[in-house]
Amino acid sequence: MKTRAIVAWNVRRIRVNRGISQEQLAWKAGIDRSYMSSLERQSKNPTIDLLDRIAETLDVQLSEFFVLPPKGARSPKTLPKSRKPAGPRRKKK
Repeated sequence: MKTRAIVAWNVRRIRVNRGISQEQLAWKAGIDRSYMSSLERQSKNPTIDLLDRIAETLDVQLSEFFVLPPKGARSPKTLPKSRKPAGPRRKKK
């Protein structure tokens, strides 16, 4: 597994285990949500400074992002899709 994939896997694992959405994590870390998504999809190569901000936001050591996943470990599941709470439905006219 390449380092970028290990970092992406661990960021997502920690984020999902804590019940934090990409949007919430990005906002708290001061980065764009689309960048956070790209990082978790392995299409961006984050700087150490950015990883340090994300680690601080998640309250973990930076080294947590470099832990190899156990053999056969499944990718962390996504959180339920609902960035906005459901409001009352409007009646059709």
